[in-house]
Amino acid sequence: MTLMGAVALGPRLQMQEHPVSPSWGASGDIQSFQVQGNVHLLVGAGGNIAVQVGEEGVLVVDTGLAQFAEKTLAAIRRLSNKPIRYIINTHFHSDHTGGNEVIGKAGSTIQGNPTTIIAHENVLKRMSAPTGEVSPTPVAAWPTSSYVNKSKDFFFNDESVMVFHDNAGHTDGDSIVHFRRSDVLVSGDAFLTTSYPVIDLANGGGVQGVIDGLNHLLDLAVPKHEQEGGTYIISGHGRVADEADVLEYRDMVTIVRDRIKDGIDRGRTLDQVKAERPTIDYDRQYGSQTGSWTTTMFVEAIYKDLSQRRGEPRR
Repeated sequence: MTLMGAVALGPRLQMQEHPVSPSWGASGDIQSFQVQGNVHLLVGAGGNIAVQVGEEGVLVVDTGLAQFAEKTLAAIRRLSNKPIRYIINTHFHSDHTGGNEVIGKAGSTIQGNPTTIIAHENVLKRMSAPTGEVSPTPVAAWPTSSYVNKSKDFFFNDESVMVFHDNAGHTDGDSIVHFRRSDVLVSGDAFLTTSYPVIDLANGGGVQGVIDGLNHLLDLAVPKHEQEGGTYIISGHGRVADEADVLEYRDMVTIVRDRIKDGIDRGRTLDQVKAERPTIDYDRQYGSQTGSWTTTMFVEAIYKDLSQRRGEPRR
């Protein structure tokens, strides 16, 4: 199977790698593919990277892992030698923000300052630290233009760029990016084609927020003939998708959530819910028993999230 076959829209391939650092997605062999319009996809640096190019310059959505930043920058330069004007981070995890410092310093704003890094304010909170404490990331990697409302928009390379915040999904700082003329959405880790969604409870994530984010993608996406094509969605990890893929994924998360909720309502413990295998009919496509995000961890995260809304989880 070729890499192009894995990431391009087409048959719904059963990718088994883990979403946080899959072997094919974090190989350091950076490949680029045109998605649609002005937007290209870079794979191989960790999380998927979207690059919008045009006469005004370059806009990058997410920057991959830090160890591949120079290779990512070289891949961007192969697409365009124009200045890198903007970076947008879909959330704070290092496989999506690790290249911020290198790529940001390589670009510049019209005023000659380093590249503007855009993200929700919760991303800035996670990447920085209170006064007197050591920051988990370099200052040069922090967002320089954080937004606090539900959305931010601007015009670049002859198209509207819409940035939407969906709260408490993968994390509490998730953003969806919409390139309106190109008709491409960048989901970040709100939507994956490689695994069950990663619900980062420790950093404000939650299952209902994941579902809300997927519904938001469905509201923005417009399918073409027989629900295929039309708006393309660049997932956080995995292949390019369309509305039908997101719909299937949303239904899967909703069904699993409802099964676990039913178990909680019936007084089942976490171990009893696990024994009922609420993901059984989706495990072949999305499940994994190894890596840093397994099927068991997905079930545990939903159980803990739903139980906390009712009181202490049963043990």
